[in-house]
Amino acid sequence: MSGAHRSYDALLADVESGLGSGSISVGDQLPGERVLAGKYGISRASVREAVRILDVLGILDVPANAGPRSGPVVISNPSRGLGSALRLHVAARGLSVADIVETRILLETWAARAAGEHPSPGDLAEARTLLEAMDAPDLSPREFHGLDARFHVALSRLGGNVVIETLMEALGGSISGYIGDALAALDDPRAAMDELRSQHHAIFDAVNGRRQDTAAGLLRDHIHWLDDQTRGDVPETRGPGTR
Repeated sequence: MSGAHRSYDALLADVESGLGSGSISVGDQLPGERVLAGKYGISRASVREAVRILDVLGILDVPANAGPRSGPVVISNPSRGLGSALRLHVAARGLSVADIVETRILLETWAARAAGEHPSPGDLAEARTLLEAMDAPDLSPREFHGLDARFHVALSRLGGNVVIETLMEALGGSISGYIGDALAALDDPRAAMDELRSQHHAIFDAVNGRRQDTAAGLLRDHIHWLDDQTRGDVPETRGPGTR
């Protein structure tokens, strides 16, 4: 394992260095597998492993028709890497869902207050579109929760902080599967969805009305309410001995 890691470590380091110096930019295409293998004196299997790592981290995108001569494209999708890591650690009980919920509250209430007097019309329009989509009466609980998660990311974007937005997307994705399943498993998921719709509309109206403190309070209550409904169906940490 350590030998395999060393074989492609120079490639990973060069990509990081190139991004930092500007010699590699988002949108650039790296050389193909065969060229990279020759440049670093490693096997093509090691090149593929390095590319997979950077793909998971949200730094590279491999075209569907990629072959030995067509290299991956440089991207920047930080929530992909963060989301994947968080999902795995939640599944392994290394991260507490309760802590993730409290972190979401901190981030979302900050974003609501930071939206200021002039929230972006485009971001408000996106949140409104998702709000209207959630009003459809025939949504399944999982479909509803998927829109719900996107709605919260759209709201967090109003704060104008890309790191907050990225963290929100990653945090929401880390427990989305559990929450969607737990919502579907409630005795009356339709009643819960109706309550969530009502809460969403109140939050949006407060944001749209530039009542930041009210929006922040409603968001905090909303997240706590959903957590109370679903907490028994999501995993918690195994304890300090597993960290």
